[in-house]
Amino acid sequence: MIDGNPFWDYWYFHIPNYIVAALIYTLIGRMLLGLFVSPDWHNYIWRAFIRLTDPILKAVGLITPTFVTQGLLPLVAIFWLLVLRFAYWAVLGSYGLAPSLGLQPT
Repeated sequence: MIDGNPFWDYWYFHIPNYIVAALIYTLIGRMLLGLFVSPDWHNYIWRAFIRLTDPILKAVGLITPTFVTQGLLPLVAIFWLLVLRFAYWAVLGSYGLAPSLGLQPT
């Protein structure tokens, strides 16, 4: 059942890619929800967003110049996570380990 499945053939690509994508969407959710609620809101969904994204925002905050406001820090984090996704794909592709796009030359 696992043989020939494209997911399991390239699990080392898909699992990290999925995790980084989930973090990107979580940051987008936190940013959008943060437009409507106060930062000290005690709702469990908001607390989950905070708990999942605070470590990323703290890491990105260390490399981000201080003139970037806290409200824009999730956008900066999203940018760096997108760069990480692309760099991971490019490195695996340069070694021939990334999955193909399925396009056949004509």
